[in-house]
Amino acid sequence: MKNKWVNNWKLFFLISLPISAFMFVPLLSFESITGAEISEMISFSVRWAVPFIYLIIAISSLQILFPNAFTRWLMRNRKYIGLVFAVAMAWQGLFIFIMSYYFHDYYFSEVYYFRDEIEGSIGYIFLMVMVLTSFKFGSKMVSSSQWRIIHKTGVYFLWAYPFSVYWWSISYYGNALLIDYVFYWMGFLAFLLRIIAWGKANYEKESHENQLNKIMGMSLILIGLSMSFLSLYWQVMLTEYLTFFNWSSSFELWLPFWPFEPFLSLMIIGLGTMILTKNKIIKQALDDSSSISTQ
Repeated sequence: MKNKWVNNWKLFFLISLPISAFMFVPLLSFESITGAEISEMISFSVRWAVPFIYLIIAISSLQILFPNAFTRWLMRNRKYIGLVFAVAMAWQGLFIFIMSYYFHDYYFSEVYYFRDEIEGSIGYIFLMVMVLTSFKFGSKMVSSSQWRIIHKTGVYFLWAYPFSVYWWSISYYGNALLIDYVFYWMGFLAFLLRIIAWGKANYEKESHENQLNKIMGMSLILIGLSMSFLSLYWQVMLTEYLTFFNWSSSFELWLPFWPFEPFLSLMIIGLGTMILTKNKIIKQALDDSSSISTQ
């Protein structure tokens, strides 16, 4: 994977130029294009973008779990893979602009939804800041800790948005396509890898393991995995429960992802993993506190 054509900027152009060519072709017949066709192009551009954000979420975990030449190559080129994602999302942004400007009535009658608008806008803000700070002139504007916060939070948010869309497609609407299932499971597995990698990094085998922690942790992981498969059957009941109070139902109108149903299975798996690995976490916390007290 050391060939110059599959590294750095050459890799970026090798992937982004064909994507851009596919996106540009429909615009050649712009005068005869319809709002519905632009809507299809929005979906089309997202489907190009989503695999790259899922890959970005998974890359560091793959390096921990499967250290080899390929995962090292992914780590070296993570920035450029991220920029490819940004290109695909830029095309989506262009199509959304065309839709809202030239097909105003269609957009607000068929496409527009306030919370989607909020989530999408936040995602684009994160994306623009992340792209800006991916270059030296931009990274100089923030400290190293601010850079990490921006990029980690941004990556999580940009993963969460498409993941939640595909989760709702298979868990609520009842007319999911094969591509919806593919992208849902890709997103789920990408984040699951992060949980597994975190668990591996924090796991320390004890000679006398706490069996209660082991049972609780494994039980929660199994519950989370079951929920990820069976969301179509529990979504309505749980959403009604989580939005029973007026304050919660009002949050649902404007707070991104609230009440977080798409992520509950992963949260439960993460909690189970934390319980399984709590011995080392507690030791680390005690070591940190003792080192602080001796300073």
